[in-house]
Amino acid sequence: MGAAIARRLAGAFALLLLVLAGVFALLEALPGEPGAVFEDPRVPVAQRERLRAIYGLDRPAPERLARFYLGALSGEWGHSLASHRPVTEVLGAALPWTLLLALAALALEFGLALPLGLWAARRAGGPADHALRAGSLALWALPSFWLGLLLLLVFAFRLPLLPPGGTSTPGAESWPLAARALDLARHLWLPALALGLPAAAGTARFVRASLLEVANEPFLLAARARGLPPRALLWRHALRAAASPILQAFGFSLAALLSGALAVEVVFGWPGLGRVTYDALVARDYPVLLAGAALSAATVLGGSLIAELAHLALDPRVRRGSGI
Repeated sequence: MGAAIARRLAGAFALLLLVLAGVFALLEALPGEPGAVFEDPRVPVAQRERLRAIYGLDRPAPERLARFYLGALSGEWGHSLASHRPVTEVLGAALPWTLLLALAALALEFGLALPLGLWAARRAGGPADHALRAGSLALWALPSFWLGLLLLLVFAFRLPLLPPGGTSTPGAESWPLAARALDLARHLWLPALALGLPAAAGTARFVRASLLEVANEPFLLAARARGLPPRALLWRHALRAAASPILQAFGFSLAALLSGALAVEVVFGWPGLGRVTYDALVARDYPVLLAGAALSAATVLGGSLIAELAHLALDPRVRRGSGI
């Protein structure tokens, strides 16, 4: 088991390096120079050249990529070209907000997907199952940013029940802790819905399919023949048998929500990694973009690795097939 984990970690690390090299090559192919200051005619040419030397932009591209790799391994991600702060400080301030949003969306996703998937599996082939499948497919196909705009229109403007964006009401910093927490929850609802509802639709379909896949397993057929009630059969046995792929979906979902919140954060003015990445793209702040891409790629690879290891731990058939 230890050797298998080591192999997968080495493969994930190599893939991360390839992803960063690809992102670096795409940034190099963009027209113009990194950082708006280098194209500002008000900045003297001598000062621009000095800034290029300070940030290492006068070096060849392969050398800059190698320096980025070495710095990242030592925890030094460089400085932002736009804010002139360390990149770790820029991303560190945004990461907790993205984690909060992703965890809220994940709770919403699985809080809806598990009961809906169970409900559809119990009624497989019936009108309710067909309606749920059609509705979940339509919701799954909606872009998160479009759903976010729709939620804003309905719940922030037509029915002003929730705030339209941000993380707090002006002046809330002087409120008691409980009032501030409630205010944060009110600001969190709409972006969490925009991010979590499409994911819940896809996960509900996956839960339904996983339950139906194990429905004809011999132990379930034997339990059904012994007269076990359908509800107990589903909750006690089928859900446990389908736990491995559902846990895999959990790992993938967490990674996808963490790395895919850019559009939702921009729509709602949420100060997370997505918003920081968008601002860095507008400002052509390459160090922040590279570090953000590294963090997103590491999140996706980490989620995939966790899902795979959970599958190995829960399913002995996979371990035997893998020779672990």
